[in-house]
Amino acid sequence: MSDAEFYHEAVMLKEAVRELEIIKGGVYVDATFGGGGHSKEILKSLSSEGRLVAFDQDGDAWRNKPDDERLVPVHANFRYLRRFLKLHGYLEVDGVLADLGVSSYQFDTGERGFSTRFDGPLDMRMDSRSELTAESVLKTYSEHELHKMFERYGEVRNARQLARHIVVQRNVVKLDTINAFKAMLAAVVKGNVNKYLAQVFQALRIEVNDEMGALRGLLEQSVGCLKQGGRLVIITFHSIEDRIVKQFMKKGYWGEVETDVFGKPIVEPKLKLVYNKPIEPSQEEIKNNPRARSARLRIAERL
Repeated sequence: MSDAEFYHEAVMLKEAVRELEIIKGGVYVDATFGGGGHSKEILKSLSSEGRLVAFDQDGDAWRNKPDDERLVPVHANFRYLRRFLKLHGYLEVDGVLADLGVSSYQFDTGERGFSTRFDGPLDMRMDSRSELTAESVLKTYSEHELHKMFERYGEVRNARQLARHIVVQRNVVKLDTINAFKAMLAAVVKGNVNKYLAQVFQALRIEVNDEMGALRGLLEQSVGCLKQGGRLVIITFHSIEDRIVKQFMKKGYWGEVETDVFGKPIVEPKLKLVYNKPIEPSQEEIKNNPRARSARLRIAERL
């Protein structure tokens, strides 16, 4: 297995790149470089004049960087899309692609703290330069903040009880490793243990990395960065982010649709959904890569 495949096996690779409808001499963005799978596929379709601007805040991802002068690497979160595109002289691009899945490498490397399967520090930072960790969240957040976090980002059934338990227990037990946290959780687990832990860890990961804030930033900025007819292609992996992507793609801005007395929108839509329903991975892909099961691909076009 190559470094790239070990880091992250690109999901719906052909479908996502196909939906970009690549122009050979165009400029494209891979907002989540990861293992480089999508980037390499995009580069295959570009001429020598084409350019691909790739973002990734995880330093480990860049060991997969291909030696290609058409690739412009950006070592930053995609929430800074507009800033870095402008820095590199690209005011508009022909397409933006983002695969929002956590990489296999991050899940399978114990010291990163993402997985329930390995012991390690309570870290969960995608960018090691960031200060906030899962440990600091668990030790410093109020009961109310923890409750809302687990309810909103993990859809944990007993989020209130869980938050109260953590606030009480963190003054009693040492809370600095995955195993210590799992042992603490044992008393409040509801239903299937693995599913419960996955929901709790998802909530923590989203909070530590402000994933929903970053996603909203990417979506909002992409509208201003896309040329007319340019495409926004997003792969989501859970219902929370998928709802955000779907809602934004329907109109191209946040908030309620304001209408005049005749019911006509005051603010004209800036995006249109290419398909009303998301594209889902094939059964063959799910068989070969079980992590693809929850993936949903949505596409919008700039009006």
